[in-house]
Amino acid sequence: MQFSPSFQQLIDALRCLPTVGQKTAQRMALHLLERDRAGAGQLAEAIGEALEKLGHCRSCRVFTEGEICPICADSQRDDRLLCVVESPADWIAIESSGAYQGRYFLLLGRLSPLDGIGPDELKLDQLADRLDQPGIEEVILATSATIEGEATAGYVTELARARGLRVTRLAQGVPMGGELEYIDASTLSLALKGRREAES
Repeated sequence: MQFSPSFQQLIDALRCLPTVGQKTAQRMALHLLERDRAGAGQLAEAIGEALEKLGHCRSCRVFTEGEICPICADSQRDDRLLCVVESPADWIAIESSGAYQGRYFLLLGRLSPLDGIGPDELKLDQLADRLDQPGIEEVILATSATIEGEATAGYVTELARARGLRVTRLAQGVPMGGELEYIDASTLSLALKGRREAES
């Protein structure tokens, strides 16, 4: 089917979003044009402004409008703790929990030699520089439980331990409210390996 060039351009642009295929992009484009042209204008304006104003924090690499993000500028945060995460989405998840009050470093990816992603691509030299700063006592690894995530965690562990820092890993295993019969074997294996003393 042949669409007008502008409509096809809109569909192609929407397909850059994760999990958005041809049909979903068509539905989104039709919705914006038929039912929410004002919303489409706001969306276009917000995307343009974000692209123009947002860059990476020079300390933790999260998206921010200034050189330093609000978390890195917050003097109330615990400078002894540095949580290393793979992506901004992981950072948002941890920060939204409200359970962590330390500092962050975003890798913006994970080691994957088959995809050509090595230490240079992740700028792990910046992490090494951060680990050399005084005050850090513990590095918390919050990488994914994939082969690439484990390889990344191993590399970061070596960097941190070479500097005499304590390295911990987020607990992984059975989720709250999870029924054991529905949990996969690898998750159960991680839960068994990471077991702890029961609380009374």
